[in-house]
Amino acid sequence: MSRTLNLLLVEDNQVNQVVASSMLKKLGHTVTLAENGKQALEALQQGERRFDIVLMDCQMPVMDGYEATRNIRENPEWQDLPVIAVTANVMQGDRDDCLESGMNDYITKPYNRADLKSIIDRWAPPQPPED
Repeated sequence: MSRTLNLLLVEDNQVNQVVASSMLKKLGHTVTLAENGKQALEALQQGERRFDIVLMDCQMPVMDGYEATRNIRENPEWQDLPVIAVTANVMQGDRDDCLESGMNDYITKPYNRADLKSIIDRWAPPQPPED
């Protein structure tokens, strides 16, 4: 059984928000939604909850996923925070853009439960040792 992670889902499309957050919750995770990169940075800065992984849509209004990720990487506190790009584009250049902006990995839309589970398992922080 995998443990519960705090995930920040950055997605501007409401249908995708519902689909992805429902899949993630069924996998046992806590999901916080942000509709664009600016809201994502605000959620991270509030610090009310530490996020284990950020799922970042690439194409959004206000601030896209690339710019938001570059901002995340500029903050020393978030250097090790896994940022997973979520993109409808699967061209090699798009993958390179994701990695160049500081994202750790990427998955493609439409959201797929098996892909979500596998990428979250891959990037989940190590389980803290039990006392």
